[in-house]
Amino acid sequence: MPPVHSSPYLQMDNPPSILSLLRHSTRTGPGEKRPKSSSSSSTGGVFRLFKLLPMLTTGCKMVALLGRPRKPLLKDGATTVTIFGYRKGRIVLAIQEDPHCMPIFVLELPMLTSAFHKEMASEIVRIALESETRTHKKKVMEEFVWAVYCNGRKTGYSIRRKQMSDDDVHVMQLLRGVSMGAGVLPSPPPCEKEGLEGELTYLRGRFERVVGSKDSEALYMINPDGAQGPELSIFLVRVR
Repeated sequence: MPPVHSSPYLQMDNPPSILSLLRHSTRTGPGEKRPKSSSSSSTGGVFRLFKLLPMLTTGCKMVALLGRPRKPLLKDGATTVTIFGYRKGRIVLAIQEDPHCMPIFVLELPMLTSAFHKEMASEIVRIALESETRTHKKKVMEEFVWAVYCNGRKTGYSIRRKQMSDDDVHVMQLLRGVSMGAGVLPSPPPCEKEGLEGELTYLRGRFERVVGSKDSEALYMINPDGAQGPELSIFLVRVR
């Protein structure tokens, strides 16, 4: 197996299953020149939008009008990942094989949405989910208990939801016709929750899904138009 460059964002002891999924960073060194993108407006991909979240207003709520298509808008095999949460609440990770079907994996991360937004300012964001379950009869995403790491720092443990909450269903319904983007969504009624926990923010994108083995999978965000933007990766590993 080729050597894997160490990263300051992933300091935990990586099992071989994680190492086999890691990709070399596309970042250039301090003395190297970065190739110019063919379109400066697309540079940074979806992450550029997320950095604007503090300035977004309720005008972004028009995304709700896009959430009712009856025909699929995406026909390829890309996996859709949505990360959402109230500003003062915890962030939720939802993975869909089909953007028009319910998620196959929903996990509330032990991290405040505001803390996750700060992590987004870094050039590389890596979320690692580690399951210590010893049985291998299930698929990796069918495991329930996960240790959660963000950029190498352990944030705690989470349990995969067997059933989606009302907020989860609300977000998935609104974003059925959205392939990628970031912004603010209208809160489900009653709207008092938005006043207590802040606005409901979201990040949604298409991800390349890589299966390393029966015990490991990885998801890499696909930046639009091949833009050289920040990298977001999600790793799911079952420790043997």
